[in-house]
Amino acid sequence: MKEISPADPHLQFMGRIDMQHPDAPDFYWAGSLVQFACTGHQIAFIIENHVSYNGLQLGCILDGKEHIIALGDADNRYDLPVSGAGLHRVILFKRQDSTHHFVLRKILLSDDGELRDLPPLPKLKLECYGDSVTAGSVVEALDCVAAPDPPVYDSVRDNAWHSYAMQTARLLGAQVQLVAQGGIALFDGTGWFANGRYGMETAYDKLCYFPDLPMTKWDFSRYTPDFVTVAIGQNDAHIDGTDRLLTAEERERWLETYCTVLGDLMRKYPDAVFIVFLTILMHDPYWEKLLDDACARMCSPRVRRFRFTRSGMATPGHPRIPEQCEMACELTEYIQGLIAEQAG
Repeated sequence: MKEISPADPHLQFMGRIDMQHPDAPDFYWAGSLVQFACTGHQIAFIIENHVSYNGLQLGCILDGKEHIIALGDADNRYDLPVSGAGLHRVILFKRQDSTHHFVLRKILLSDDGELRDLPPLPKLKLECYGDSVTAGSVVEALDCVAAPDPPVYDSVRDNAWHSYAMQTARLLGAQVQLVAQGGIALFDGTGWFANGRYGMETAYDKLCYFPDLPMTKWDFSRYTPDFVTVAIGQNDAHIDGTDRLLTAEERERWLETYCTVLGDLMRKYPDAVFIVFLTILMHDPYWEKLLDDACARMCSPRVRRFRFTRSGMATPGHPRIPEQCEMACELTEYIQGLIAEQAG
């Protein structure tokens, strides 16, 4: 078969991907992807996978149909179910969050295959900060709509492609970059991510953010979004192994830190509009009021407070695909309104 380097200019990438070695891009964040068009009757990937925990799968859209690539083959080769030798469109994406990271080593095409040009990436750009809901955790547990999570799911029902963030991007015809991790809270030492080791205050500006690997800084000049969504606060009641509301002192520090992170991003993206919300996963109204106060403190027309119709009320478990779709439709409508407002 014909070997294609990931550095080939026909390939398009989205997400915070480590491109230090262009012929071996390293994928960390959920939803990060590579896409290409090609001819030929065979397509395969050589993927070097690095396991952190749980069952591991990649997602692939081949000619409009979604497939699962179960990782773990000894030779690191993964073939796609290609039908025919015509023109094919391929999207390889990271379904899960810090369960693993992977290096794309090669793309293999049949000897009669060639890469073809894709249309340019959309001009409209989104960046979405959040936790497990934004990352698409447990979205495929369709037998648990509006119900608690299944007792065991081993991450195999996670799928960032169906998160509200990626659905919204597709509805808007936009690029999207997810900065989302299951269990993460704002503060280090709170939430569920890595047993509460790190929060978004540490992760938001990172490329590699995995607790057991050397953390690396993200180069913000590589991607400048038009709209930034921030959905943090769901896990912040988990402190020192228990769930509780913040003390008055903790509340003030939370507001200061939230506004500091938001202000830093606003300086990095001087033309972006920031949309602050929580999701439809059940939570105490206390956290909605906290976001109200954060937006009032920012006091900027570039910071918009948004609420889903069923924010904090829809489900005790993670939103499944239909519930994520509900959020995506509402968020899309809201962003379309902001775009119309900008157009005058």
